[in-house]
Amino acid sequence: MNKKNLIIGIIALIAIITAVFVFKNGSVKYITKEVTRGTITQYVEASGTIKPINTIAVGTQVSGTVARIYVDYNSQVKKGQLLAELDPSLFQANVDQSTAKLNNAQAAYAKAQANLAYKKNNYQRYEHLYQKNYVSKDDVELARSNYLTAQADVAAARAEMSASQASLNNNLTNLGYSKITSPVDGTVISRAVDVGQTVAASFNTPTLFEVAQDLTKMQIETSVSEADIGRIKVGQNAEYTLDGYQDKKFEGTVTQVRLASTTTNNVVTYTVIVSVDNSDGFAIPGMSANVSIITGEAKDVLCVDNKALKFSPADNTQKYEKQGVWVMTKSGPKRYDVELGLSDDNKTQIISKEIKEKDKVIVSSITKAKKKQSAGMRRPPM
Repeated sequence: MNKKNLIIGIIALIAIITAVFVFKNGSVKYITKEVTRGTITQYVEASGTIKPINTIAVGTQVSGTVARIYVDYNSQVKKGQLLAELDPSLFQANVDQSTAKLNNAQAAYAKAQANLAYKKNNYQRYEHLYQKNYVSKDDVELARSNYLTAQADVAAARAEMSASQASLNNNLTNLGYSKITSPVDGTVISRAVDVGQTVAASFNTPTLFEVAQDLTKMQIETSVSEADIGRIKVGQNAEYTLDGYQDKKFEGTVTQVRLASTTTNNVVTYTVIVSVDNSDGFAIPGMSANVSIITGEAKDVLCVDNKALKFSPADNTQKYEKQGVWVMTKSGPKRYDVELGLSDDNKTQIISKEIKEKDKVIVSSITKAKKKQSAGMRRPPM
Protein backbone atom coordinates (compact mmCIF):
# COMPACT_ATOMS: atom_id res chain seq x y z
CA MET A 1 0.00 0.00 0.00
CA ASN A 2 2.85 2.34 0.87
CA LYS A 3 4.61 1.47 -2.36
CA LYS A 4 1.47 2.26 -4.32
CA ASN A 5 1.09 5.64 -2.61
CA LEU A 6 4.73 6.45 -3.34
CA ILE A 7 4.28 5.74 -7.03
CA ILE A 8 1.15 7.89 -7.13
CA GLY A 9 3.01 10.77 -5.40
CA ILE A 10 5.91 10.58 -7.87
CA ILE A 11 3.54 10.65 -10.81
CA ALA A 12 1.71 13.68 -9.33
CA LEU A 13 5.00 15.54 -8.77
CA ILE A 14 6.09 14.91 -12.35
CA ALA A 15 2.71 16.21 -13.57
CA ILE A 16 3.07 19.38 -11.52
CA ILE A 17 6.61 20.05 -12.77
CA THR A 18 5.49 19.48 -16.35
CA ALA A 19 2.53 21.85 -15.91
CA VAL A 20 4.76 24.60 -14.49
CA PHE A 21 7.22 24.17 -17.35
CA VAL A 22 4.44 24.41 -19.92
CA PHE A 23 3.00 27.47 -18.21
CA LYS A 24 6.32 29.31 -18.21
CA ASN A 25 7.40 28.45 -21.69
CA GLY A 26 4.20 27.94 -23.58
CA SER A 27 1.80 30.34 -21.92
CA VAL A 28 4.03 33.48 -21.62
CA LYS A 29 4.60 35.66 -24.65
CA TYR A 30 7.43 38.20 -24.45
CA ILE A 31 7.22 41.54 -26.27
CA THR A 32 10.66 42.70 -27.41
CA LYS A 33 12.22 45.68 -29.10
CA GLU A 34 15.58 45.88 -30.80
CA VAL A 35 18.54 47.74 -29.37
CA THR A 36 19.26 50.60 -31.75
CA ARG A 37 21.90 53.25 -32.30
CA GLY A 38 20.86 56.85 -32.38
CA THR A 39 21.03 60.30 -30.86
CA ILE A 40 19.47 61.18 -27.51
CA THR A 41 18.85 64.82 -26.70
CA GLN A 42 17.74 66.12 -23.32
CA TYR A 43 15.68 69.29 -23.14
CA VAL A 44 14.32 71.70 -20.57
CA GLU A 45 10.98 73.02 -21.74
CA ALA A 46 10.03 76.64 -21.05
CA SER A 47 7.81 79.38 -22.42
CA GLY A 48 8.57 83.03 -22.90
CA THR A 49 8.02 86.25 -24.81
CA ILE A 50 9.92 87.74 -27.74
CA LYS A 51 11.49 91.10 -26.85
CA PRO A 52 14.02 93.43 -28.48
CA ILE A 53 17.47 93.24 -26.89
CA ASN A 54 17.59 97.01 -26.34
CA THR A 55 14.45 99.12 -26.08
CA ILE A 56 14.76 102.84 -25.33
CA ALA A 57 11.90 104.68 -23.65
CA VAL A 58 11.80 108.19 -25.10
CA GLY A 59 10.14 110.75 -22.86
CA THR A 60 10.11 114.47 -22.10
CA GLN A 61 11.68 116.35 -19.22
CA VAL A 62 9.35 119.34 -19.54
CA SER A 63 5.60 119.73 -19.43
CA GLY A 64 3.60 121.04 -22.32
CA THR A 65 1.12 120.38 -25.09
CA VAL A 66 2.07 118.12 -27.99
CA ALA A 67 2.08 120.36 -31.06
CA ARG A 68 3.42 117.99 -33.72
CA ILE A 69 4.18 114.27 -34.15
CA TYR A 70 6.51 113.28 -36.96
CA VAL A 71 6.60 109.46 -36.61
CA ASP A 72 4.16 106.58 -36.09
CA TYR A 73 4.26 102.88 -35.25
CA ASN A 74 6.95 100.93 -37.14
CA SER A 75 8.68 104.10 -38.32
CA GLN A 76 12.40 103.67 -38.98
CA VAL A 77 14.30 106.46 -37.23
CA LYS A 78 17.89 107.66 -36.99
CA LYS A 79 19.75 108.98 -33.98
CA GLY A 80 18.86 112.66 -33.44
CA GLN A 81 15.79 112.50 -35.69
CA LEU A 82 12.84 114.66 -34.56
CA LEU A 83 9.99 112.49 -33.26
CA ALA A 84 7.62 115.09 -31.82
CA GLU A 85 7.50 118.71 -30.68
CA LEU A 86 5.81 120.41 -27.74
CA ASP A 87 4.31 123.88 -28.09
CA PRO A 88 7.44 126.08 -27.78
CA SER A 89 5.74 129.45 -27.13
CA LEU A 90 6.01 129.33 -23.33
CA PHE A 91 9.61 128.14 -23.44
CA GLN A 92 10.52 130.84 -25.96
CA ALA A 93 8.93 133.51 -23.74
CA ASN A 94 11.06 132.33 -20.80
CA VAL A 95 14.14 132.52 -22.99
CA ASP A 96 13.30 136.07 -24.05
CA GLN A 97 12.71 137.11 -20.44
CA SER A 98 16.00 135.58 -19.30
CA THR A 99 17.81 137.29 -22.15
CA ALA A 100 16.45 140.68 -21.05
CA LYS A 101 17.50 140.04 -17.44
CA LEU A 102 20.96 139.07 -18.61
CA ASN A 103 21.24 142.27 -20.63
CA ASN A 104 20.25 144.31 -17.56
CA ALA A 105 22.75 142.44 -15.42
CA GLN A 106 25.50 143.06 -17.95
CA ALA A 107 24.67 146.77 -18.03
CA ALA A 108 24.68 146.94 -14.23
CA TYR A 109 28.02 145.17 -14.17
CA ALA A 110 29.49 147.65 -16.65
CA LYS A 111 28.15 150.55 -14.55
CA ALA A 112 29.61 149.05 -11.39
CA GLN A 113 32.99 148.65 -13.07
CA ALA A 114 32.95 152.31 -14.19
CA ASN A 115 32.02 153.45 -10.69
CA LEU A 116 34.80 151.27 -9.28
CA ALA A 117 37.34 152.89 -11.57
CA TYR A 118 36.18 156.37 -10.47
CA LYS A 119 36.25 155.47 -6.75
CA LYS A 120 39.68 153.96 -7.12
CA ASN A 121 41.12 157.04 -8.79
CA ASN A 122 39.44 159.30 -6.19
CA TYR A 123 40.89 157.26 -3.33
CA GLN A 124 44.37 157.40 -4.87
CA ARG A 125 44.06 161.18 -5.36
CA TYR A 126 43.03 161.73 -1.69
CA GLU A 127 45.99 159.69 -0.50
CA HIS A 128 48.31 161.84 -2.59
CA LEU A 129 46.74 165.05 -1.22
CA TYR A 130 46.89 163.71 2.34
CA GLN A 131 50.66 163.20 2.01
CA LYS A 132 50.91 166.94 1.21
CA ASN A 133 48.58 167.83 4.11
CA TYR A 134 45.91 169.25 1.79
CA VAL A 135 43.12 166.95 3.09
CA SER A 136 42.36 165.36 6.42
CA LYS A 137 42.69 161.76 7.43
CA ASP A 138 38.88 161.43 7.55
CA ASP A 139 38.64 162.47 3.90
CA VAL A 140 41.09 159.70 2.95
CA GLU A 141 39.19 157.10 4.97
CA LEU A 142 35.91 158.11 3.35
CA ALA A 143 37.43 157.83 -0.14
CA ARG A 144 38.82 154.39 0.77
CA SER A 145 35.42 153.26 2.06
CA ASN A 146 33.75 154.39 -1.16
CA TYR A 147 36.38 152.46 -3.14
CA LEU A 148 35.78 149.22 -1.22
CA THR A 149 32.01 149.64 -1.59
CA ALA A 150 32.45 150.01 -5.35
CA GLN A 151 34.45 146.75 -5.37
CA ALA A 152 31.60 144.97 -3.60
CA ASP A 153 29.11 146.45 -6.07
CA VAL A 154 31.16 145.03 -8.94
CA ALA A 155 31.21 141.59 -7.31
CA ALA A 156 27.44 141.72 -6.75
CA ALA A 157 26.84 142.81 -10.36
CA ARG A 158 29.07 139.97 -11.57
CA ALA A 159 27.10 137.45 -9.50
CA GLU A 160 23.79 138.80 -10.81
CA MET A 161 25.09 138.53 -14.33
CA SER A 162 26.14 134.90 -13.74
CA ALA A 163 22.71 134.08 -12.29
CA SER A 164 20.99 135.67 -15.27
CA GLN A 165 23.23 133.66 -17.61
CA ALA A 166 22.39 130.42 -15.76
CA SER A 167 18.67 131.20 -15.97
CA LEU A 168 18.97 131.83 -19.68
CA ASN A 169 20.88 128.56 -20.16
CA ASN A 170 18.18 126.68 -18.24
CA ASN A 171 15.40 128.18 -20.35
CA LEU A 172 17.34 127.47 -23.54
CA THR A 173 17.70 123.84 -22.40
CA ASN A 174 13.96 123.58 -21.73
CA LEU A 175 13.30 125.06 -25.15
CA GLY A 176 15.51 122.32 -26.59
CA TYR A 177 13.62 119.69 -24.57
CA SER A 178 10.42 120.75 -26.32
CA LYS A 179 11.81 118.96 -29.37
CA ILE A 180 11.68 115.18 -28.79
CA THR A 181 14.43 113.36 -30.70
CA SER A 182 15.46 109.71 -31.01
CA PRO A 183 18.55 108.77 -28.97
CA VAL A 184 19.40 105.78 -31.20
CA ASP A 185 18.87 104.28 -34.63
CA GLY A 186 15.92 101.92 -34.52
CA THR A 187 12.22 101.26 -35.01
CA VAL A 188 9.31 102.91 -33.21
CA ILE A 189 7.37 100.07 -31.56
CA SER A 190 5.13 102.18 -29.31
CA ARG A 191 3.57 105.65 -29.40
CA ALA A 192 1.72 106.88 -26.31
CA VAL A 193 0.71 110.45 -27.28
CA ASP A 194 -1.39 112.31 -29.84
CA VAL A 195 -1.37 115.88 -31.08
CA GLY A 196 -3.05 118.21 -28.58
CA GLN A 197 -2.36 115.97 -25.60
CA THR A 198 -0.80 117.59 -22.53
CA VAL A 199 2.14 115.82 -20.92
CA ALA A 200 3.21 116.57 -17.35
CA ALA A 201 6.75 115.99 -16.16
CA SER A 202 6.30 117.20 -12.57
CA PHE A 203 7.27 113.99 -10.74
CA ASN A 204 8.58 111.59 -13.40
CA THR A 205 9.41 111.51 -17.06
CA PRO A 206 6.41 110.35 -19.10
CA THR A 207 7.16 107.88 -21.89
CA LEU A 208 6.07 109.15 -25.29
CA PHE A 209 7.69 106.56 -27.58
CA GLU A 210 9.53 103.26 -27.35
CA VAL A 211 12.31 102.73 -29.88
CA ALA A 212 13.76 99.24 -30.44
CA GLN A 213 17.37 99.65 -31.39
CA ASP A 214 17.80 96.58 -33.65
CA LEU A 215 14.96 94.19 -34.51
CA THR A 216 17.27 91.83 -36.41
CA LYS A 217 18.57 90.65 -33.03
CA MET A 218 15.93 89.67 -30.49
CA GLN A 219 15.74 87.75 -27.24
CA ILE A 220 13.27 85.47 -25.48
CA GLU A 221 12.67 85.97 -21.77
CA THR A 222 11.74 82.50 -20.50
CA SER A 223 10.70 81.28 -17.05
CA VAL A 224 12.45 78.10 -15.88
CA SER A 225 11.41 76.24 -12.73
CA GLU A 226 13.83 75.79 -9.85
CA ALA A 227 13.86 72.03 -10.49
CA ASP A 228 15.45 72.57 -13.92
CA ILE A 229 17.50 75.74 -13.46
CA GLY A 230 20.57 73.81 -12.31
CA ARG A 231 20.87 72.23 -15.78
CA ILE A 232 20.81 75.55 -17.63
CA LYS A 233 24.18 77.04 -18.61
CA VAL A 234 25.19 80.07 -20.68
CA GLY A 235 26.07 79.01 -24.21
CA GLN A 236 23.63 76.11 -24.49
CA ASN A 237 21.71 75.82 -27.75
CA ALA A 238 17.93 76.12 -27.81
CA GLU A 239 15.09 75.46 -30.22
CA TYR A 240 11.85 77.40 -30.19
CA THR A 241 8.57 77.65 -32.02
CA LEU A 242 6.24 80.62 -32.46
CA ASP A 243 2.47 80.36 -32.37
CA GLY A 244 2.29 82.26 -35.63
CA TYR A 245 4.64 79.80 -37.38
CA GLN A 246 3.88 76.42 -35.84
CA ASP A 247 5.33 74.52 -38.81
CA LYS A 248 8.78 76.13 -38.40
CA LYS A 249 11.54 75.62 -35.84
CA PHE A 250 14.00 78.34 -34.94
CA GLU A 251 17.31 78.26 -33.09
CA GLY A 252 18.82 80.40 -30.36
CA THR A 253 21.49 80.48 -27.65
CA VAL A 254 21.27 80.92 -23.88
CA THR A 255 23.07 84.19 -23.08
CA GLN A 256 22.01 84.88 -19.50
CA VAL A 257 20.69 83.05 -16.43
CA ARG A 258 19.37 85.68 -14.05
CA LEU A 259 19.79 85.03 -10.32
CA ALA A 260 16.69 86.93 -9.23
CA SER A 261 13.80 84.54 -8.64
CA THR A 262 10.05 85.00 -8.95
CA THR A 263 7.51 83.14 -6.80
CA THR A 264 3.98 82.65 -8.10
CA ASN A 265 1.53 80.36 -6.27
CA ASN A 266 4.48 78.85 -4.34
CA VAL A 267 6.25 78.02 -7.62
CA VAL A 268 9.78 79.46 -7.88
CA THR A 269 11.04 80.33 -11.36
CA TYR A 270 14.10 82.03 -12.81
CA THR A 271 14.44 84.14 -15.93
CA VAL A 272 16.63 82.70 -18.68
CA ILE A 273 17.48 84.87 -21.70
CA VAL A 274 17.74 83.17 -25.10
CA SER A 275 19.20 85.35 -27.86
CA VAL A 276 17.88 84.73 -31.38
CA ASP A 277 18.74 85.88 -34.87
CA ASN A 278 15.79 87.66 -36.47
CA SER A 279 17.33 88.54 -39.81
CA ASP A 280 14.30 87.03 -41.56
CA GLY A 281 11.91 89.16 -39.52
CA PHE A 282 9.69 86.29 -38.33
CA ALA A 283 9.86 87.27 -34.66
CA ILE A 284 7.75 90.25 -33.63
CA PRO A 285 8.01 91.85 -30.16
CA GLY A 286 5.42 90.40 -27.81
CA MET A 287 5.08 87.01 -29.54
CA SER A 288 4.79 83.89 -27.35
CA ALA A 289 7.58 81.36 -27.81
CA ASN A 290 7.80 77.71 -26.72
CA VAL A 291 11.47 77.06 -25.98
CA SER A 292 13.38 73.77 -25.67
CA ILE A 293 16.83 74.33 -24.16
CA ILE A 294 19.25 71.52 -25.02
CA THR A 295 20.96 70.44 -21.78
CA GLY A 296 22.61 67.25 -23.06
CA GLU A 297 23.19 65.30 -26.27
CA ALA A 298 24.69 61.88 -27.02
CA LYS A 299 25.23 60.82 -30.65
CA ASP A 300 25.58 57.31 -32.12
CA VAL A 301 24.93 55.51 -28.82
CA LEU A 302 23.11 52.28 -27.92
CA CYS A 303 19.51 53.01 -27.01
CA VAL A 304 16.73 50.90 -25.48
CA ASP A 305 13.07 51.60 -24.99
CA ASN A 306 12.40 53.07 -21.55
CA LYS A 307 9.98 50.23 -20.81
CA ALA A 308 12.87 47.76 -20.91
CA LEU A 309 14.38 49.36 -17.82
CA LYS A 310 11.27 48.58 -15.79
CA PHE A 311 10.62 45.03 -16.99
CA SER A 312 11.22 41.98 -14.82
CA PRO A 313 9.72 38.49 -15.26
CA ALA A 314 6.72 37.82 -13.05
CA ASP A 315 8.35 34.85 -11.36
CA ASN A 316 11.62 36.69 -10.67
CA THR A 317 11.97 37.76 -7.03
CA GLN A 318 15.69 38.49 -6.95
CA LYS A 319 16.83 42.03 -6.17
CA TYR A 320 19.77 43.59 -8.00
CA GLU A 321 22.17 46.35 -7.02
CA LYS A 322 22.68 47.60 -10.55
CA GLN A 323 20.30 48.58 -13.29
CA GLY A 324 19.79 45.91 -15.88
CA VAL A 325 17.73 44.86 -18.88
CA TRP A 326 16.36 41.45 -19.93
CA VAL A 327 17.45 40.23 -23.34
CA MET A 328 15.67 37.48 -25.25
CA THR A 329 18.28 34.84 -26.10
CA LYS A 330 18.01 31.40 -27.68
CA SER A 331 17.80 29.84 -24.25
CA GLY A 332 15.22 32.34 -23.01
CA PRO A 333 15.24 35.66 -21.12
CA LYS A 334 18.62 36.67 -19.69
CA ARG A 335 19.47 39.68 -17.57
CA TYR A 336 22.49 41.92 -18.19
CA ASP A 337 23.78 44.76 -16.01
CA VAL A 338 24.03 48.11 -17.81
CA GLU A 339 25.08 51.67 -17.10
CA LEU A 340 22.62 54.39 -18.01
CA GLY A 341 23.40 57.55 -19.93
CA LEU A 342 21.13 60.26 -21.24
CA SER A 343 17.41 59.71 -21.51
CA ASP A 344 14.44 61.30 -23.21
CA ASP A 345 10.72 60.58 -23.19
CA ASN A 346 11.04 57.36 -25.24
CA LYS A 347 14.51 55.87 -24.98
CA THR A 348 17.60 55.73 -22.79
CA GLN A 349 21.29 55.38 -23.58
CA ILE A 350 22.87 52.21 -22.19
CA ILE A 351 26.55 51.38 -21.77
CA SER A 352 27.35 47.68 -21.92
CA LYS A 353 30.05 45.45 -23.44
CA GLU A 354 27.69 42.48 -23.66
CA ILE A 355 24.67 44.01 -25.36
CA LYS A 356 24.97 44.78 -29.05
CA GLU A 357 22.92 46.61 -31.63
CA LYS A 358 19.81 44.70 -32.79
CA ASP A 359 19.71 42.56 -29.65
CA LYS A 360 16.13 42.13 -28.52
CA VAL A 361 15.34 43.51 -25.09
CA ILE A 362 12.10 42.53 -23.37
CA VAL A 363 9.70 45.37 -22.67
CA SER A 364 6.64 43.43 -21.48
CA SER A 365 5.02 39.99 -21.35
CA ILE A 366 1.59 38.49 -21.89
CA THR A 367 0.32 35.46 -20.00
CA LYS A 368 -2.21 33.22 -21.79
CA ALA A 369 -4.29 30.86 -19.62
CA LYS A 370 -5.08 27.61 -21.45
CA LYS A 371 -8.15 25.57 -20.73
CA LYS A 372 -8.29 21.98 -21.92
CA GLN A 373 -11.30 19.74 -22.12
CA SER A 374 -11.21 15.99 -22.09
CA ALA A 375 -11.72 14.39 -25.49
CA GLY A 376 -14.57 12.28 -24.20
CA MET A 377 -16.31 15.11 -22.42
CA ARG A 378 -19.52 16.21 -24.03
CA ARG A 379 -21.65 19.25 -23.44
CA PRO A 380 -24.41 18.36 -21.01
CA PRO A 381 -27.94 18.38 -22.41
CA MET A 382 -29.95 21.57 -22.12
